[in-house]
Amino acid sequence: MAVLTRAEILRRIEAGDIVIDPFDPASVGPASIDLHLGREFRVFKLAREIFHVTDEADHRAVTDLVVVDDYLLLLPGQAVLGVTEERITLPGDICGWIQGRSRFARFGLMVHVTANFMQPGIIQTRQVLEMNNAGPIPLAIHPGTAICQIILEQCIGSAEYNGRFQRQLHP
Repeated sequence: MAVLTRAEILRRIEAGDIVIDPFDPASVGPASIDLHLGREFRVFKLAREIFHVTDEADHRAVTDLVVVDDYLLLLPGQAVLGVTEERITLPGDICGWIQGRSRFARFGLMVHVTANFMQPGIIQTRQVLEMNNAGPIPLAIHPGTAICQIILEQCIGSAEYNGRFQRQLHP
């Protein structure tokens, strides 16, 4: 497996193999593509009951959907689910990895807590971001910010994701 560089990313986008919508060629770096934070967040409800983590668990049961125009205040220790503006389609021979950006990590902002892998063959999917403020100061996170990046990798063989988050549009 090999990481795609800028020239290969742009070639595969031009060929229509990789689709990012909306797409700005300026968002492509030497070996990654910047993704922007959307306006929708899932904020955890205050709970007094135990939530059972099982295969049937649904994060929507313990969160409220919030849409912001200006910013969302993320307090120290708080976690929220965000989503990218971009919808991404990958062919069966390309997978991706979401990574935070160092400029925000220096403030304690974690953009993905554990689920940073993008399966090959995803279709029109906005990536959910498990965001956490691990720093000591409140952070105002603004929609439209280039909050994370994806690193694309060539797979050995081909596969297609058909899981429950295919064509996901909301956090």
